[in-house]
Amino acid sequence: MDSYPFSIPAIRELDSIKLGKEVTFFVGENGSGKSTLLEAIAVSLGFNAEGGSKNFQFGTRNSHSNLHEYLQIAKSYKKPKDGYFLRAESYFNLATNIEDLDNEPRGGARIIDSYGSLSLHEQSHGESFLSLLIHRFGGKGIYLLDEPEAALSPTRQLAMLRRMKHLTSDSSQFIIATHSPILLAYPEAVIYEFNDKEISRIKYEDTEHYQITKAFLENPKKMLNELFKE
Repeated sequence: MDSYPFSIPAIRELDSIKLGKEVTFFVGENGSGKSTLLEAIAVSLGFNAEGGSKNFQFGTRNSHSNLHEYLQIAKSYKKPKDGYFLRAESYFNLATNIEDLDNEPRGGARIIDSYGSLSLHEQSHGESFLSLLIHRFGGKGIYLLDEPEAALSPTRQLAMLRRMKHLTSDSSQFIIATHSPILLAYPEAVIYEFNDKEISRIKYEDTEHYQITKAFLENPKKMLNELFKE
C-alpha cells in the first residue's frame, strides 16, 4: 500500500508492538508515524479522534487515518474504569466543546466540574493541562497523550511525572507520543523509536532526545559554535 498512512515506512513495516504495563513512549521525528499510531490505538479503543473521553463525539475536521481498521488490540480481562485521549493540537476544540455542552439545558452536574470547575479557556494552556491530569484522570484507567509537553514548562513536566506515578500506582496505563527528554525519563518505561525504516525498542540513554539535550547542556557554547558555522 502506498497511500497514507501506509506510505509511512514505520507504519508499513509494523507487525506487532508490545506495550509496557505502566508507561509506553513513542518517539521519533515529526512525520515518523508516532502520533498516527497513537491516534489509531485511541480510535480502536473507542475514543474520539480529536480527543476526550469515550463520551465525546465532536469533530471539527475529519483528518484521522483509517489505520484503526487494521489494528487488533489485545485487551486485559480487567476493563479500565477510566480513560482519556489527549491531543495537544485539538485541546482548544475540546475545551470549547465542554463549554458548549455545559451551556445546553440539561440536568446533572456540569462537565467542567470534573476538570476542576474553572473553564479551561480561562486558564493558561499549561494550567488547563495540569487540571486535566489532576482532576479528570481518576485512576484505574488508560490514558493516551499526544505531545503533552507542548504546553508544559520543565517544572510542570516534572509535576506531570509525579501525577503519572500516582496514577500508575492506581492501576493506570499511559501511552504517550513525545519529544520531551524529561518525560522520557519515567522509570522503567518502554520506549519505541519510529524511524524511516521501522519501529524498534530503545533505551532512554540511547534516544536522540537524551543525547542531544545532554550534549547541549554540558557544553552549549561548543554546540552553538558548530551550529552557526558558515
